[in-house]
Amino acid sequence: MSDAASAVHHVEGIDLRTLPKVSLHDHLDGGLRPQTIIDLAAPLGIELPASDADALGAWFWDQCQAGSLVEYLKTFDVTLSVMQTREGLTRVAREFVEDLAADGVVWGEIRWAPEQHLSRGLSLDEAVEAVQAGLDEGVRIAADAGSPIRVGQLVSAMRHLDRGVEIAELALRHRDRGAVGFDIAGPEEGFPPARFAEAFDLLAREFFPATIHAGEADGLESIRGALVDGHALRLGHGVRIAEDITIESQDDEASYVSLGRIAQWVKDRGIALETSPSSNLQTGASAQWGEGLTAHPFDLLYQLGFRVTVNTDNRLMSATSLTRELGLLVDTFGYDLDDVLAFQLNAAEASFLPLEERAELVALIEEGFGAA
Repeated sequence: MSDAASAVHHVEGIDLRTLPKVSLHDHLDGGLRPQTIIDLAAPLGIELPASDADALGAWFWDQCQAGSLVEYLKTFDVTLSVMQTREGLTRVAREFVEDLAADGVVWGEIRWAPEQHLSRGLSLDEAVEAVQAGLDEGVRIAADAGSPIRVGQLVSAMRHLDRGVEIAELALRHRDRGAVGFDIAGPEEGFPPARFAEAFDLLAREFFPATIHAGEADGLESIRGALVDGHALRLGHGVRIAEDITIESQDDEASYVSLGRIAQWVKDRGIALETSPSSNLQTGASAQWGEGLTAHPFDLLYQLGFRVTVNTDNRLMSATSLTRELGLLVDTFGYDLDDVLAFQLNAAEASFLPLEERAELVALIEEGFGAA
């Protein structure tokens, strides 16, 4: 974890790291430790941009400042290169869970695309099993360390490829062995959810939940496609739902807004927005509203009653943690403990756990915040 990610952040004098948190949008191939990349690359003969962990971490950060999702995604060539063996996948998954637990996460949904991990001979099922072995080991280690955590896999299909049905079937095969949901990831613009309509229909018939990257690199039509063609229960990022919100008038005390049909639907049905503030700035998802976090529509969406959640997206690329993302929002918008609690309850209620387990998660979070 980078120095920035591990820095102490407070709300009302309470260390945010000590509070129970929920992570819904966190990519396995975007959360590696730099030293792990170096360790795994050496026996595979893979050349890296830097041979020192600090320098490598800095390289990822620098490469992700272009303000473009396409450029941002190029850094994954490096992380993916060391995640092609059973040993590599298991180690990365184990450490991923350990890092989440150390950050106070009590429920984490970990998304990744198995089809990107087959270049050294693994099958799709073997890749999923290798990751699950690492997740299980990480959960055991965290419990022994006094930081209990539960996790689930979000199996992703790459939206620019054509294996949607195959990956959906893979997710269904593992639904009782760690897989809790489905996603499509990768370049958003030009690759709408309609390309995967058959896969999404299959998942809907089998009552298996989906969250879809939408409203990040593309606008309202991407969100419409996620909801209509993808039967999405959550929106990955979803920031550009703000394009469907019009500020009619504004004075010193209040703003008066109107919502378009898509925004109204998302708000009324409590469809969670998996926002990732630092990543959204890096990829340009919020650029049309201005520079910096103060211009990010997160606060507007929160004040209007949307089910906003806070996430990291890619902890390595953004040199961040969930604690840091919450700390940035607290510092930028003046949120208090009740606001941070609201974000965690939003995430818990939108998680892909069964209803009874969501209720238990909510109780756990409320207890933890109450004891703070």
